[in-house]
Amino acid sequence: MLGPSMRSMTRYVGEDLHGAEFRECDLTGARLIGVVMQDAVIDGLITNLVVNGVEVTGYVEAELDRRHPVRVLIRSEDPADLREASRQLNAGWAATVERVRRTPGIERRSVNDEWSAVQTMRHLVFVHDSWFRRCCLGSTEPFTPMGIGTTVEPYRGAHGLDLSLDPTLDEIVSVREAQAAELEAWLDEVTAVQLAARAPVPDDDVWPPYARGRSVRQSLGTVLNETFEHRGFCVRDLDLIEAQDAE
Repeated sequence: MLGPSMRSMTRYVGEDLHGAEFRECDLTGARLIGVVMQDAVIDGLITNLVVNGVEVTGYVEAELDRRHPVRVLIRSEDPADLREASRQLNAGWAATVERVRRTPGIERRSVNDEWSAVQTMRHLVFVHDSWFRRCCLGSTEPFTPMGIGTTVEPYRGAHGLDLSLDPTLDEIVSVREAQAAELEAWLDEVTAVQLAARAPVPDDDVWPPYARGRSVRQSLGTVLNETFEHRGFCVRDLDLIEAQDAE
């Protein structure tokens, strides 16, 4: 007999899903049996992935660490490692911004329904305000208006966000540089004991509602991971746009 989780699963048998796209989907516990999967792309939070009987997550994570050593620093509990991770992340973004400046207009172009470069940076403005200022510093100040946050209501346009804004690249970069300086100054002083403490998330209905109970270190990890991952997305899409223009 099928267990409870199996009974609740949608089953696709003999379906042609060629070219299908699953975006922002929870595929936890999904089982793909006897499938043909060629030229497929999987991108997301992936753990315990078994391919043809082989658990491959460890191999994937090790290769990502080899390609991007900053990932190891991001996972560290040592404040010195975290300071170095932040420095490397900021240097990487500075190089990406300079790349964007070499092709005026590319910062507002997108591919495959992904965010443009400026939208990605505006999201990181929101990440800093929500996960660093609120969760690491305990701030109750409104978010920076240009930030792009979650699409979940009632948070989408709440706490100071202004969805009507269309800031320039220079305006966004200026805000991001100020945020980076704020984070680095904090990291210069923070201790391991402070990082291990419970995050001082204000007791109100502001994003992120699920941060309560986490540590300061976990909240900082979200900031650093988002900074790393979204630069990867941005670089990926810049590569695609430039390849299209070269054809």
